[in-house]
Amino acid sequence: MASKILVIDDDTSFCVMLKTFLQKKGYEVTNAFTAKEAEEAIKNQTFDVVLTDIRLPDSDGIQILKSIKEVSFATQVILMTGYTDIKTAVSAMKMGAYDYVGKPINPDEILHTIEQSLKKKSEKPEVSEKKAEKQIVPTSAFVKGISSTSDKLHEYINLVSPTNMSVLIIGDSGTGKEYIAHTIHTLSKRKEKPFIAVDCGAIPKELASSEFFGHIKGSFTGAINDKVGHFEAANGGTLFLDEVGNLSYEVQIQLLRALQERKVKPVGSNHEIKVDIRVVAATNEDLSEAVKRGDFREDLYHRLNEFCIQAPRLSERKHDIMIFAHHFLAQANDDLEKNIQGFDDEVIELFMNYDWPGNLREMKNTIKRSVLLTKGDFIPSDVLPQEMLTAANESELSVSYYSKENEEIAIRSALERAGFNKSKAAKLLNIDRKTLYNKLKLYSIDL
Repeated sequence: MASKILVIDDDTSFCVMLKTFLQKKGYEVTNAFTAKEAEEAIKNQTFDVVLTDIRLPDSDGIQILKSIKEVSFATQVILMTGYTDIKTAVSAMKMGAYDYVGKPINPDEILHTIEQSLKKKSEKPEVSEKKAEKQIVPTSAFVKGISSTSDKLHEYINLVSPTNMSVLIIGDSGTGKEYIAHTIHTLSKRKEKPFIAVDCGAIPKELASSEFFGHIKGSFTGAINDKVGHFEAANGGTLFLDEVGNLSYEVQIQLLRALQERKVKPVGSNHEIKVDIRVVAATNEDLSEAVKRGDFREDLYHRLNEFCIQAPRLSERKHDIMIFAHHFLAQANDDLEKNIQGFDDEVIELFMNYDWPGNLREMKNTIKRSVLLTKGDFIPSDVLPQEMLTAANESELSVSYYSKENEEIAIRSALERAGFNKSKAAKLLNIDRKTLYNKLKLYSIDL
């Protein structure tokens, strides 16, 4: 039976074109041009894959994602996004989206992504629905860079790993926080015991107790079998709480109690189970600010933050960029059964100067897409996403390209391009805001 696909986009002609293309490939395709139409379609039938634009006239792709996961957790959601929405797309992947593809859409790329998502769906039986525990990440996937930033990161990892201290990893989406957590586990005395990774953003509030602490058969409607919770599953090893800032306040209370007492009681049981676990948590939020706002418990924050590690952005690791690029190239060659040798010089320059807002995850996706589209031995610049080429053109404004005599011209040009937004202008000029303010004063530029 043909796989069912729902395509959601307010661009009618694009939507119809994509439907025609996918139907020719043997898929059963339905179109929706608004979020309201999409929600009706989702209620009436179950789709194997949903392709949705992030920006819709009456909602957005994030709300679509949430609606789909509530109805059918196994449905694979692929987001279609422009450059400005990449960070949103990366965050959506944490909420259960399979992948994102950049616009303009390449038919071969989207077809490959759909095929890969269907493979993933077939690998996961229905019994795994609403399961937040993720696959263990192999340590070989973690690449150590050569930059001073990477040296500091690994110094901290090596320092804290042999201890039993709780670790809080802070960093933007896509910076490899789970790889850091798994490295800490493999370098610890608990390396022979389980490493259980839990996506806190994927756990519904009403199922949190069952997910973390387990339940016994018949304890509530739908509890048809006994279930081992994440705490018990990680006994003796490491429990990794990814995006811990997404936990509701009620769940935070339950979690704190379990961490303090080192005992858990499955839902419906009268017996407590002792657990010996190490907790490593990760977040892309500023938890200290969440504490001040009252969104995150201060006592839990201090319990998790015995030792803090900052996962650096890719743009802060210039000397590591091509190391990661070649690593992802090897992975893409293996996955796509190709033998691309490397990157054109122009691509290397683009990679080195690009800001990488989606960090390592964006680089991995960019290189995989480029490998798929490359026909020769080396990846050329014309197969890169348009947002990278656009960003490269904008970055040519950088003050570093100008002599002192032309610096004022560069600053005025950057301000005009940024609509006289100082923060954006500073970014275009590759300087910080304080430096920009000093130069505005130096050249008597009034805004």
